[in-house]
Amino acid sequence: MDKRSYKDMIVWQKSMDLAIEIYKLVKLLPKEEIYALSDQMRRAAISIPSNIAEGQSRNKTKEFIQFLSIARGSNAELFTQLLICEKVGYLSENQTLYAKSASSEISKMLVALINKLSAEQ
Repeated sequence: MDKRSYKDMIVWQKSMDLAIEIYKLVKLLPKEEIYALSDQMRRAAISIPSNIAEGQSRNKTKEFIQFLSIARGSNAELFTQLLICEKVGYLSENQTLYAKSASSEISKMLVALINKLSAEQ
């Protein structure tokens, strides 16, 4: 397994950028969502780079793949929450465009990385 730092991984860097964007977006949500949707969105956004980092820091490829899968699930959760924000009128499509695009790109990158690591096992 490649022992470069997770900080060198583009997927980790992009997921960090997405997490920062989510922190900006949740500030636009109504105050009544502070402990509900906005909290869930922050948790999901934080989970993506955190799981990439934790998995890459493990010594076994199988564990790394497991953590990448968790990151992928958190990313799907976040994308769904962005759609909910649009559908209930909290955020416009224009406001969520960057985050949804980044989320889609990260999903593809995670799938590619999982497939690559699985093939190497």
